[in-house]
Amino acid sequence: MGWQNNLIVGLDVGTTKICAVIAELKEDGTLDIIGIGTSPSKGLRKGVVINIEVTVDSIKRALEEAELMAGVDVFSVFVGIAGGHIKGINSRGVIAVSGKSREITQRDIERVIDAAKAVALPVDREVIHVLPQEFVVDGQGGIKEPLGMTGVRLESEVHIVTGAVTSAQNIIKCCNRAGLEVQDIVLQQLASSLSTLTADEKDLGVILVDIGGGTSDIAVFADGSIYHTAVLSVGGDHVTNDIAIGLRAPVHEAEEIKKKYGCAFAALIDREEKIEVGGLGGRRPRIVSRHMLCEIIQPRLEEIFSLVDLEVRRVGFEDATVAGMVVTGGSSILPGVPELAEEILKVPVRRGIPTGVTGLVDVVASPIYATAVGLVQYGAQHRHQRKFRRVTEGALFGRVTERMREWFGEFF
Repeated sequence: MGWQNNLIVGLDVGTTKICAVIAELKEDGTLDIIGIGTSPSKGLRKGVVINIEVTVDSIKRALEEAELMAGVDVFSVFVGIAGGHIKGINSRGVIAVSGKSREITQRDIERVIDAAKAVALPVDREVIHVLPQEFVVDGQGGIKEPLGMTGVRLESEVHIVTGAVTSAQNIIKCCNRAGLEVQDIVLQQLASSLSTLTADEKDLGVILVDIGGGTSDIAVFADGSIYHTAVLSVGGDHVTNDIAIGLRAPVHEAEEIKKKYGCAFAALIDREEKIEVGGLGGRRPRIVSRHMLCEIIQPRLEEIFSLVDLEVRRVGFEDATVAGMVVTGGSSILPGVPELAEEILKVPVRRGIPTGVTGLVDVVASPIYATAVGLVQYGAQHRHQRKFRRVTEGALFGRVTERMREWFGEFF
């Protein structure tokens, strides 16, 4: 199938997995999920690329799986970014409204946002997002859309997300080597918020925690806008390592044990229940208590939620999150995660499942797809600012040449 302007592709480049989601934008504005592909990720550590070639191979595998399912060829993507290098700051801009009529135009809005993002940054950092929180017209605050209003002084409050230049460049380089053009780089917790949070939750105030393999990403919303972002350098991989050490099991088997028998809240598990654990180096399997496994898992997740609580209190939003917390990401699938989070933060907690799409809904109805689904939703919202299905000649030529090489390799 040829290029189609109604296709939007999200690529979640994570520490443990790479996920590609292909969506078709319908005329009525709905997003139809038509292709999904996943591949194990070995080239990243804590959300940052450490091996380009391995990451490129993982991207190709995930993309090929999604393309096969959707029956289309993909040439450009919206890709997620995370990692400890991500920093968020709040800023304020002020301008005088231009024009004799003093009516606020789109140009005035762009000017005031430019004024707000004019902050001094080190040479090794770049702005990833400028997210408006509210506008103030002649001292009147709480305005979300000032276009067309009359005023003399226009102010804007924005949240600026910055990241390391090299980390962003490495992600783009990996995508380019896989034959893809990057339409935009999107903060992962921002993408996850689009697919898992409701408008009411954002208005009342909510904490989003996306627990991935290498990092746990935090976003705090209030009055419908994002007010704080942070990244904790601890995630599901640390839980797996704890299990491997505590049960003296290989890491790959510890991951399987976590998925099959793990629970974040030991109080939910019968002390008499037993599980089998394979031995290291060919040793005989052992029978251990499942309750003991959960006692290994629970402290690490308690650490994550305690750090979230400290971060929210540090920025003074502990009383502004009326809607509580939403946990998503692969590690939130563990039974008992919402109960443990409620125990520590003393707020209502629910597990975030992607919503707002059609098509393969039953397949993506899992927290592990929250970021990838959110990326296509972000792409749909910003499609008027982008030209889809356009790729540089070099990237396209490389993709076609590589596929021809693979075809010839199969026959000769």
